[in-house]
Amino acid sequence: MKHYTRPQVLVLSGLDPSGGAGIQADIQAITSLGCHPLPVLTCLTVQDTRNVYGAEAIDAELIRKQLRCIAEDAPIHAVKTGAMGNSAVVDVLVEFLGLHPDIPVITDPVIKAAGGGDLADDELLATMKARLFPLTEMITPNGIELTLLGESDDPGEAARKLLASGCASVLATGGHGLGVRITNTLYNHSPTPMSWEIERIGEEYHGTGCTLAAAIAAGRALGLSPRAAISQAQNYVHRAILHALEVGKGQPVPDRGILWER
Repeated sequence: MKHYTRPQVLVLSGLDPSGGAGIQADIQAITSLGCHPLPVLTCLTVQDTRNVYGAEAIDAELIRKQLRCIAEDAPIHAVKTGAMGNSAVVDVLVEFLGLHPDIPVITDPVIKAAGGGDLADDELLATMKARLFPLTEMITPNGIELTLLGESDDPGEAARKLLASGCASVLATGGHGLGVRITNTLYNHSPTPMSWEIERIGEEYHGTGCTLAAAIAAGRALGLSPRAAISQAQNYVHRAILHALEVGKGQPVPDRGILWER
């Protein structure tokens, strides 16, 4: 019997019981785009489509064992991170990435839920900035996260500070903004940033940031360039929003189970 292979994406993210964001969003997006997810849970959350009310990190030593086990068994073509739980989990991931320096890493620096609930404390933020970001090919902060991480209300200045601190590239996402169009802007060490625009549909959706970053990671695993991966991911998220699901009483959830044709 013939067996098939797909590019594989290692995912480290939190569990959202509503199914709208977190590791479920990552698994669905990665699968829809033709890759196989290798999921490692970093934290458990108390969460619905309206907000996050609490979170508890998974034991870092357990995650270390899982990463070692996966790497000894399966090829990894890209890594995607979301909510990390605590700084000890980041330390374990940094140790792992040091052994696998050629794998592209896409980091969604999850800090706050759209409803305002916290998913990262100051220690975790400091550890991500100092240790994880320099090993990451691309971070994908929304406007609020970019301001906090780059310590500036000006997106360009905040992104430049992050680049100066060791980030290879920053994709500033515009889904949390206003206006008739969403603008996502890629800052790297090129003289001029590159922007993508799509129509804004409705207001905010639960899990779009997770979906976008996971889709970019899938594109990189498939061999696309970073820019091509962003374009494909943006189109995928747009289509998923067009078919958004009403799951709870809060934000709609993108339908990541749609059939996708590249």
